[in-house]
Amino acid sequence: MVTMLYAQLSHAFGLNDVCDSLRLQVTGLFAMRGARPLARNTPSHANQERDCSLAEKLFWKMLEHVQTQHPGFARGGKKTLAWRFRRAIQLAANCIPWAKHRRRKAAAKCHLRLDLLSFLPRFAIVDTAGEHDSVRAPELCAGLREGEIAIFDKAYLHCAHLWALTGRGVFWVTRAKTNLKLKGKKRLPAHTAPRILRDDRVVLHGVRTAWDYPQVVRRMTAKIEIDGKERVMVFLTNNLEWSPVTVCDLYRCRWQIEVFFKQLKQTVQLVDFLGNSANAVKWQVWTALLVHLLLRFLAWRNRWAHSFTRLFTYVRVALWLRRCGTAPGPGRALAPPRQSELPGFAALLMGQHA
Repeated sequence: MVTMLYAQLSHAFGLNDVCDSLRLQVTGLFAMRGARPLARNTPSHANQERDCSLAEKLFWKMLEHVQTQHPGFARGGKKTLAWRFRRAIQLAANCIPWAKHRRRKAAAKCHLRLDLLSFLPRFAIVDTAGEHDSVRAPELCAGLREGEIAIFDKAYLHCAHLWALTGRGVFWVTRAKTNLKLKGKKRLPAHTAPRILRDDRVVLHGVRTAWDYPQVVRRMTAKIEIDGKERVMVFLTNNLEWSPVTVCDLYRCRWQIEVFFKQLKQTVQLVDFLGNSANAVKWQVWTALLVHLLLRFLAWRNRWAHSFTRLFTYVRVALWLRRCGTAPGPGRALAPPRQSELPGFAALLMGQHA
C-alpha cells in the first residue's frame, strides 16, 4: 500500500521508477517501521494476485473516518451555488480509459456519484466500458433518498430509471437526447430571464419510452454560456415547481464534477499504469482516489488557499523531508510513524489474509 501511494504521489511511470526511487531512500524507508525497498517482482506479483477490494475498502473506511472525526470536512467548505437548495445534490460522471472495448481500442470507466456540498465521492464503480452508462445508472443512484436531487448527463438518461427515481421521491435534472421523442402538453408563459427560451410540460411519445415513463415531465430550452460562448440546451426534470433559472443553475452545478476529475487528471497518476491486468488497474484507481481524499483533507485541515495542483506539487517535493510541520529541531517529526497509519488498514489486511 505504501508503494502504491508513493507511486501516485511521485508520478511514477512504471514499476522500475517506483523501485529505483525507493532504493535511493533506504534511510527514510527504514524509519517507517523498518520498511525496505521492494524488488520489482514484489509489487508486480501483488498487482496480479492481491485482491483490489482491499484498496476499495480502505478508501471508504478512510472517507468514513475523516467525516466522522471532522464533521466540518464532511459538510464541505465555502458555500457555493449548491448550498441554495439545502439538500444533498449527487452528480454522476465517468472517466479513465482501460480494458478491451473495441477491436483496436481499450477502455474502462469509473462511474462516480459525487456529493456536491462536500465535494466527496459517495459511490464509485470501476469496470470495463463495454456497457452503456445508462446500464450502470440504477446501481449508481441506488443510495439516493427521498428529497435529494440527482443531476447527470444525458448519457445516463434511461426512462425506466427516471421513473424509478420519481417513484422514490428523488428529483432529477438532465439533458434531453436529440432522438428523444416528446409531445407537448402545455406551454408555460415566457420567463422574464432572457436566457430562458421555452418552458413546456411534455410527455414521452415513443412506444417504449411512453410505457417506461407515463407521467408529465418538464422540458426547458435555455441559452447556457460555455467557455465564453452561448449554447442552446434542452433540459428535462420531474420537478414542475422550480423556477426555470433554478433548473439551469442546478445543471451548472453538474459541471463542478469536471473540476473533480480535473484535479485527478492534473495530479494523481491515471495515465501510465503500473500493470495491465484488471486487478492492477483497479488497485491504481482506488489508491489514486485515496491520495486525492488525503490531500483534500490536508488542504481543508490547513486552510490551504491555493490551487489543488500546487498542493500536490508541494507534497510531492517534500515527500522525503524528515522534518514535519513546525516541530523544533532538525529531523524531528510531530508523531511516531505508527500514529500515522491509515485507520482500519490492519483490520482489513488481517481479514484478507484470513
